[in-house]
Amino acid sequence: MRFDPARLDRIPAFVKERYLDSGKLPHAQVLVAHRGEIVHFFSQGAAREGAAAPIDEGTIFRIASMTKPVTSVAFMQLLEQAKVSLDTPVHHVLPEFKDLAVYNGGGAGVPFLTKGCARPMQMVDLLRHTSGLTYGFQNRTNIDAAYREGKIENWHGNLTLDEFIGALGKLPLEFSPGEAWNYSVSTDVLGAVVERVSGQRLDEYFRQHIFAPLKMDDTGFMVPEGQTHRLPDCYSFVPGKGKVLADRGAESMWARQPRLLSGGGGLVSTALDYHRFNTMLLNGGELDGARILGRKSIELMTLNHLPDDGDLASWSRSLFSEATNAGVGFGLGFAVNLDPVRTMIPGSVGEFYWGGMYSTAFFVDPVEEITMVFMTQLAPSSTYPIRRELKTLIYSALV
Repeated sequence: MRFDPARLDRIPAFVKERYLDSGKLPHAQVLVAHRGEIVHFFSQGAAREGAAAPIDEGTIFRIASMTKPVTSVAFMQLLEQAKVSLDTPVHHVLPEFKDLAVYNGGGAGVPFLTKGCARPMQMVDLLRHTSGLTYGFQNRTNIDAAYREGKIENWHGNLTLDEFIGALGKLPLEFSPGEAWNYSVSTDVLGAVVERVSGQRLDEYFRQHIFAPLKMDDTGFMVPEGQTHRLPDCYSFVPGKGKVLADRGAESMWARQPRLLSGGGGLVSTALDYHRFNTMLLNGGELDGARILGRKSIELMTLNHLPDDGDLASWSRSLFSEATNAGVGFGLGFAVNLDPVRTMIPGSVGEFYWGGMYSTAFFVDPVEEITMVFMTQLAPSSTYPIRRELKTLIYSALV
């Protein structure tokens, strides 16, 4: 297998013409690797509004839900030590969840009515988003409205991770664990599990057991001190207005330590750092002599864990945009390609991937031994179909 360089060169030209020249995206960075070796890496666009300085390989991006695979790897490290299992009831580690119940009416000023769960929430439910938890930004139900009212997902100035767990434990679930798939704060809860089981703060655990061994020196819950000049501006798409500045790099909240360490969405990173994380996954848990996970753990994580070997089209109740629905399963921290025919995008069975709300994305293809990191800073990630377009362009360059 090899890449056709001329076909790879289509990618920056496409991104510039379609997304940067049109003003749709502020900037874009794409890294493609084969067997861990970078074969294509380009950066385009200005880092800050009103300044000409472009993003480059040292730019630090808000990766949002690309944090989730990191938290999932941390949990699997503890599983490998037999300190916890996939079928461990969550309340055995987080007693605040002992009396969880399922929504059965009420809300919007009326007390909630609840019914009992068919079974306890298990750790596997947190990893595969079948927990019954939700996200406040979904704006679908009275439960996510309660999340917004309590500001429980605010990272700065509200709840600590332990207080966050306490607040969630007082609210009903949207459904009984294992009955559906709903994109949610499940991985934030998993971060609390990692803290309780390991006895370390989540940022300390990540640094000691994942980032330092992998030499991911620019990845963490805040931009390193004195490095805020490397953080670009971040934008939101507003209908009728286009992209609107949402978080100015020079004054960003990611320049200070958050009160709530979000294992579901709190990290910043660089393309080169996340490339090292991807390569570790592609290698079966090891990179440059640093063993992060065992090979069989990676294999287990990248199988489809949705019940009855279902896909997201049949199991999802959620509004989300990090994956298509048909032909896509979910493993322990990633979406998993079950059937490229049904996804209608070039790819491989067994490829796994995810993305973040600021339109960042990654994928790992163990069949072709390809990995990709895409970085930009525009929310929501559903604004443009650039992720599937990039995958199409990358796979079309394979000859």
